[in-house]
Amino acid sequence: MSNELKTPFEKGNQNQTTTWADCIAWYEDLARQHPRVLRFSRIGTSDAGVPIHAGVVSSDGAFNCGEIKREGRPVFFNNNGIHPGEPEGVDACMALVRDFCLEPQRLAALGKTVFIFIPLYNVDGAFNRNNTSRVNQDGPEQFGFRGNSRHLDLNRDFVKCDTLTARVFNEFFTAWDPDVMVDTHTSNGADYAYTMTLIHTQADKLGGDLGDFLRDTMLPHMYAEMDRRGWPTCPYVNPVKDSPDDGIAEFLETARFSTGYAALHHTIGFMPETHMLKPFADRYHSMRALVETALGFTVAHGERIVALRRAAKDQGRTRREWPIHWNMDASSPSSFRFKGYEAKYKPSLLGDYQRLWYDRSAPYEKDIPYYNRFPADIVVYAPRAYVVPQQWREVIERLQWNGVRMERVESEREQEVACYHVKSVTSRPNAYEGHMFHDDVQLERGCASVTLRAGDHIVWLDQDNARYAVEMLEPLGHDSFFRWGFFNSVLEKKEAYSDYVFEDEAEKLLREEPALAAKFADWKAANPALLQDQGAVLDFIFANCARWREPEWGRYPVFMID
Repeated sequence: MSNELKTPFEKGNQNQTTTWADCIAWYEDLARQHPRVLRFSRIGTSDAGVPIHAGVVSSDGAFNCGEIKREGRPVFFNNNGIHPGEPEGVDACMALVRDFCLEPQRLAALGKTVFIFIPLYNVDGAFNRNNTSRVNQDGPEQFGFRGNSRHLDLNRDFVKCDTLTARVFNEFFTAWDPDVMVDTHTSNGADYAYTMTLIHTQADKLGGDLGDFLRDTMLPHMYAEMDRRGWPTCPYVNPVKDSPDDGIAEFLETARFSTGYAALHHTIGFMPETHMLKPFADRYHSMRALVETALGFTVAHGERIVALRRAAKDQGRTRREWPIHWNMDASSPSSFRFKGYEAKYKPSLLGDYQRLWYDRSAPYEKDIPYYNRFPADIVVYAPRAYVVPQQWREVIERLQWNGVRMERVESEREQEVACYHVKSVTSRPNAYEGHMFHDDVQLERGCASVTLRAGDHIVWLDQDNARYAVEMLEPLGHDSFFRWGFFNSVLEKKEAYSDYVFEDEAEKLLREEPALAAKFADWKAANPALLQDQGAVLDFIFANCARWREPEWGRYPVFMID
């Protein structure tokens, strides 16, 4: 192999990762030399104005996305560098694509499967290069930063799309609609023997025959093949207590994460997490082995995976009961044969407490509890369609970026709808990825007659992208648009009163509205201490009376047509 085709990792001391400029120039040169194998192009621009690129590898020179999807060919997607401080996937992908170009047998083995990749997703973070921001990590010598140019973590941005980068990803992913995705990472956490650990789309959350196929067929094969390749792999080490000794739980990857976002599109997603404390060279080689293992399985079972995804989409077209929230079943764990180090405690030299440490001189191999069942704990009876008024343009844009089919209302009309009223919201006290995320939401469902205006959007659920629409538009969904604060303005009452005037009006309202009087009596009985607070008393009457109500206040503005 000529030196010019070697990657920066291969040219160096195996403790170095590529820069953005070297990576893109290297791929562009490779694509010029091998135009029938590799198509490499710009797909968008980051928030800092940096180009974002993607590549397509095909064994027969087929690169057109539309034609590939119409032919029903399997599509495998490798995303790299979402956290540029976790770069082994970036370098491993370069070598893999190069080998497709140089090794005819390897290329031919792809068959009809198309390999698509983003070489370095968080291009902004890649420019913020340092060797200080990954406090617990062994190499490489220099690396990028986790946050993008807006100081956001892109692996929390897949549905809220605060970044231009995430919009590019949403549109790219939707256009290609990959069957399997591998998004490469490095972990932080407990110490153990494994170099490679694996997060996958949670099988119960993926659901149906596709979820069963992932759990019963694909995962066992991948663990066995990684072991055969010399890189024993375990599920992502997510201890239920301080250390893995008490068991580990599968990571419930909600839609903010890449694998959870993939599930919205019925895509099998993997997030390999190499161990931060292992040398960078080991992390690189194990990552390449994992990507090749997932790709090899996809090639061998591509027709089956494509058919299972098609069936899941077809079932969604007529489905009425939709799970939108899942929770771990702690009562019935399975087990996993785990290779760990004994967890011990000793006095801290910094403070008056006991600190955890792992004794590498005391390795063990034993069965530990593995909590891998996540039944749905919230199931909704979905309507035939949702109505999204045109003024909620941020939500409409995200639906469009994800291929959700919408019908425009042509002329103004009255429509009977079902709707939610927000009884209460409990939000995080501090900012989380730029939002005050709503952790607890209490709703009550009712009916209303609303005016639909020309230009409003109706989202009929008889479509392939029904799952995305349901989980994003149902307020109680794990990562719904409501939880991320897209509709916060409806939580604010817009009109107010002058207490000295409203005091007389309040007495009149209690006489004229029996339902209000009954509510007020209950409130007084439950809150005797507040009867000395004029503001509390008048606020309750003002908020609950029929005469001065604001229909929009507290009403979730996405309606349902049953």
